[in-house]
Amino acid sequence: MLAFPSGARKDERDANTESAVFQFMSAHRCVRATGVAEWITMPARAEGREPAQFQAHVQAALERARSNGIAHPIVIGALPFDLKQPVSLAIPQSYEFFTREDQPAAVQSVPTALPQATYARSVPEEIRFRQGVQQAIANFHFSDIRKVVLSRLLEVGLAENIDPAQLFARLLAQNPGGYQFRMRTANGAELIGASPELLLRKHAGRIYSNPLAGSARRQATPALDQQVSQDLLHSDKDLYEHSLVIEDLQRVMQTLCSELTVPATPSLISTASMWHLSTAIEGIPADPAMSVLELACQLHPTPALCGYPTQLARKLISLVEPFERGLFGGMVGWCDAEGEGEWAVSIRCGLVREKQIQLFAGAGIVAASCPESEWAETQAKLQTMLNALGIEIQPTEKQSTAQQQTQQQTQQQTQQLQPQAADEVLV
Repeated sequence: MLAFPSGARKDERDANTESAVFQFMSAHRCVRATGVAEWITMPARAEGREPAQFQAHVQAALERARSNGIAHPIVIGALPFDLKQPVSLAIPQSYEFFTREDQPAAVQSVPTALPQATYARSVPEEIRFRQGVQQAIANFHFSDIRKVVLSRLLEVGLAENIDPAQLFARLLAQNPGGYQFRMRTANGAELIGASPELLLRKHAGRIYSNPLAGSARRQATPALDQQVSQDLLHSDKDLYEHSLVIEDLQRVMQTLCSELTVPATPSLISTASMWHLSTAIEGIPADPAMSVLELACQLHPTPALCGYPTQLARKLISLVEPFERGLFGGMVGWCDAEGEGEWAVSIRCGLVREKQIQLFAGAGIVAASCPESEWAETQAKLQTMLNALGIEIQPTEKQSTAQQQTQQQTQQQTQQLQPQAADEVLV
């Protein structure tokens, strides 16, 4: 199973301390930070340990920064999909808040070209991804699982080292909305992306979340694009997938809020490459002292990134996906010492290290899903980062006879599966 490094040796962290750059941008607030006063890598959750211990660990780091002369310290960085894995958070040595309108000039300059790609490899490859979708659908018939998010990686090799600042500038120019981020990780890589999805924001005593579920690729002409968006808004399959996410998130947030507003029906939002079903949720925390980071850890991972029910979906993901997600599908953002801040979902992103970049995309699978359509959805979602890289991946050619035979065999095996207990996961 492919795994991503989540920790770092002390010498790697020391080398990354002075030069580290962290940036998070949204319509609400933008922050740019440099240097590292302290890395935080303790997992947010662990067997036999209360979640409050992680929050206390973060608060202690903020207090140490204040004692060392940082007047109003913040924590910034990324948390993994699996909160039992090490996080990659930092207390920066310095930072500044700004708006998109007055962003630094260095960010506004857009390079004309980046290094050429030498190879691109999907993990899993198309036939295996489709088989995973078929396996997931089989589980829906024989267990309590109603949705699971299956993902894949695209590993891209480059002719020479890529400049993360240039890649981020191109990404900003092509994706002016949403949540853009560039985060140095504790192991020296950089997590760069443009996420459309807000996990949680806390500001002036209120919290906001904007989960997305149900997607369609944008079209080249206005008429076709409008038709696709309306088809999505009335798609039974996508509306069902979206409802699973909203109902579960509402259930969790009601336990954390004294007041909660959830629209009855979803609306549409778009990125440069995708349409999404969206529900904007707003509430008042029952405990005003809870930080945005603490609240976000209570919500993560939502069914939009994992599935429903969460624990069964996570088990199925671990059995089907041939890699560890690491920071992909996690959350990225910042939190200040007063508990305010903003966290987006770590999607439409890549991990950059020298001549290699690993991209990530997933699709929500429900009983009505089509394996070919779900693969196409991941292709469309990868386009956000591929466009920034200036890379065009050719559409997959028609399946070979051997691939078709393998798919037919998988379908036959799926049909032969026998019902299991409701809490079991079949693979």
